[in-house]
Amino acid sequence: MTGMVVNVKVTAGDKVSKNDPLLIMEAMKMEATVYAEHDGIIGQILGKAKDSVEARDLLIIYK
Repeated sequence: MTGMVVNVKVTAGDKVSKNDPLLIMEAMKMEATVYAEHDGIIGQILGKAKDSVEARDLLIIYK
């Protein structure tokens, strides 16, 4: 399903903890927040606000 990135909540270099919000997506007029799966540091942001994305697109790289 195609969606759109509404808002990116982090920037490269940010430290995140498990369950911190990373970005907000919209699909079919419903918003969903993407949360960090584990603690880490944001390495690279590949998606930005208003980008159209498909399922399983890589949007944020963190370690």
